[in-house]
Amino acid sequence: MKSAYCFDLDGTLTSIEILPCIASELGVAEEIATLTRVTMSGLISFEESMRLRCLILGQVPVQRVHEIVDTIPLDPFLADFIAERSDDCFVVTGNLDVWIEPLVRRLGCRTYSSRAALEAGKLTVEHVLDKGVAIGEIRALGYDRILAVGDGANDVPMLRRADAAVAFGGVHSPMPTAIKESHFVVHDGNSLCKLLTAL
Repeated sequence: MKSAYCFDLDGTLTSIEILPCIASELGVAEEIATLTRVTMSGLISFEESMRLRCLILGQVPVQRVHEIVDTIPLDPFLADFIAERSDDCFVVTGNLDVWIEPLVRRLGCRTYSSRAALEAGKLTVEHVLDKGVAIGEIRALGYDRILAVGDGANDVPMLRRADAAVAFGGVHSPMPTAIKESHFVVHDGNSLCKLLTAL
């Protein structure tokens, strides 16, 4: 049986949230962190929130964003898990492709993300990822099972369409909406890897 392992990025594979790190360049880290929490709770739609956050954070040059993102730590257990199964692991993130390039290179697996265009230094969001659609596309690659890991309301479509869903609390407690759609709740990377290996 061929299994695909699908991971949220921010606060799941990374040991800290990405967007507040970028926001620190503008002195609005707390404000962006608050908006992120409200979004993860499902109080504002992910697409609306992502477009608003990108409008604010788009002021930071992409080269500087890459420098910041390249310093963001990955959960070491999950990074090793992916390295050992890179052909069957996928990052499924609402974050922007142009921002997360350094992390994608470090992880070395396929990625489904939101997309943005950069023209004359101006960032324009072209497409905000629907994680449920991404899971359908991954399944169509020939996988018999989808195992999905996420922590927020925007992960619900992915968790709902997975055969085994895990609400992960590596950085903060997973949102109740994510827990409701999951078969398991795990709070550290080592335990998560053991669970995924056993499933």
